[in-house]
Amino acid sequence: MTLPRTPSFRLDGRRALVTGASSGIGLGCAVALAEAGAHVVCAARGEGRLQDAVDEMTTAGLAVEPLVLDMADLDALTAALTAQGAFDVVVNSAGLARHSAALETTPEDYDAVMGINQRAAHFLSVGAAQGMKSARKRGSIIHISSQMGHVGGIDRSVYAASKHGLEGMVKAMAIEWGPLGIRVNTICPTFIRTPLGEQTLSNPERRAWIEEKIKLGRVGEIEDVMGAVVYLASDASLMVTGSALMIDGGWTAD
Repeated sequence: MTLPRTPSFRLDGRRALVTGASSGIGLGCAVALAEAGAHVVCAARGEGRLQDAVDEMTTAGLAVEPLVLDMADLDALTAALTAQGAFDVVVNSAGLARHSAALETTPEDYDAVMGINQRAAHFLSVGAAQGMKSARKRGSIIHISSQMGHVGGIDRSVYAASKHGLEGMVKAMAIEWGPLGIRVNTICPTFIRTPLGEQTLSNPERRAWIEEKIKLGRVGEIEDVMGAVVYLASDASLMVTGSALMIDGGWTAD
């Protein structure tokens, strides 16, 4: 008998791009991929905070480099992807939320959220896939979506719409790019304790709603996402595409 072997979760020799990498979930993803052996290009809009994050990761012995990039600028995004060459892994953690009651939504807020969460996500994926195809790389594209891509939420009509759209986009791209060996998936966290998340968690009424919905009885931590991104980036998930990995503590199990 020949025993099966567990596919490797290591990413040695691979290049990864992580957007939104200067803080929160994006920073956690960058650290996780680098710890698994990848060389990680850390992209974010704010140069100062990005450099601080990269310096700390470098001090920890991780192979990373900064890339100042505004995802809303599609010309800059295209130029950066062209200059960087093909990646093996692309993680899109850049996102925008402007929460308000649906009756109070402004066109400006709607366009801003959709511009990052859908428009930029679409063309980042296209540029990444074009690079992988040209280099004949079997790559993995991972979007940080949200449980709100599968349910609705208070004051989140635009945000939920953007994430529902992202989920559909990923499924369509997975179908198109599967024959190329390019996998596309999402990670869908619940509320995670980040500086952005604290804006909601600090509201007692919203916090009670969140804790009632999360069956495991606690909000998420950045570390709860880190293993998932390594899995989807690695050979351990070679048969996974067009899927949403829920990290929601059972929120969507109802």
